[in-house]
Amino acid sequence: MTTTPGATRPDAPAGGSGSNGSGSNPRARTRLYRDGKCLLRDFPVADISEHLTDATSVVWLDLCRPTVGDFDMINEEFGLHELAVEDAVGESQRPKLDRYATHLFLSAYAVTLDAEGTRLEVSEIAVFITGQALITVRKDDRFDLAPVLARWDASPDLAGHGVGFLLYGLLDHLVDGHFTAVQQLDEGIEELEDLLFDERRAQIQAVQRRSFQLRKNLVVLRRVVLPMREVLNTLLRRDLPTVDAAMAPYYQDVYDHVLRATEWTESLRDLVATTVETNLTVQANRMNLIMKKVTSWAHPALPRLQTKRLALNQSAATLPPARVGSRGEHRHRP
Repeated sequence: MTTTPGATRPDAPAGGSGSNGSGSNPRARTRLYRDGKCLLRDFPVADISEHLTDATSVVWLDLCRPTVGDFDMINEEFGLHELAVEDAVGESQRPKLDRYATHLFLSAYAVTLDAEGTRLEVSEIAVFITGQALITVRKDDRFDLAPVLARWDASPDLAGHGVGFLLYGLLDHLVDGHFTAVQQLDEGIEELEDLLFDERRAQIQAVQRRSFQLRKNLVVLRRVVLPMREVLNTLLRRDLPTVDAAMAPYYQDVYDHVLRATEWTESLRDLVATTVETNLTVQANRMNLIMKKVTSWAHPALPRLQTKRLALNQSAATLPPARVGSRGEHRHRP
């Protein structure tokens, strides 16, 4: 791979040591591909126009926490649709692929589980796709681009397919993250099942808390994974020039992973629901056993208590009637 002197490593942060930070914008990262080779990295954003005059050039531009001025710049350079820019600026967009006259717009999410494996964290990314450029917009730096860059560098034989190659590396990374999250949640459900029949109070409460958290995570994951099926299905349509015949099998492989992740997520939702129902049934059975034990302990004492009650009643009936004394005291007759 050919690079210019002073070019940064693929996993080096923008504006870091040895990088020009893509000109005056430390939040931007760039790459230039030509004839299947990466020629420049982290070059100034202002040079994009010059590079795109060559029809064989492909540019990647990444903006992290972009400002209004950044969007004005890319809108002027690439002629992006105002609705697509509005979606890129907004928060919590639904995963989707919109088609415009001069470009495509993709909204997607990366997902990871926290260190404790209990909370699902999502990071949104917006992508503008043109014939010669892939523009990624990250709302924050939680979305780590290092694995994406590593995928691009690991497949130089596919780099000649331009934007379709770059988009494939990004989507493959996203979907692999979805699949990993589903697998980790599946392992969490297996651990939960092992605690179902533990009679210790602490474990019973742990089952309830973890069941609730798993259901929340699966709801979030389903919202992220399910729409990706339509995204990949649209990209595989032959009327879109982004994916050529050579890249189609790779996109089909990503699509298959999306289907597997979707089906797995749906099955886990059913499994968590079954786990919750089983937990309630186990608790009800334990309560019934406790009530039976209490009843069995109390039953032998009931006849004795009834006998004592009758004896007290008879004693009270045989007492002589009381009389009132001269001072109003109640006295019994001798």
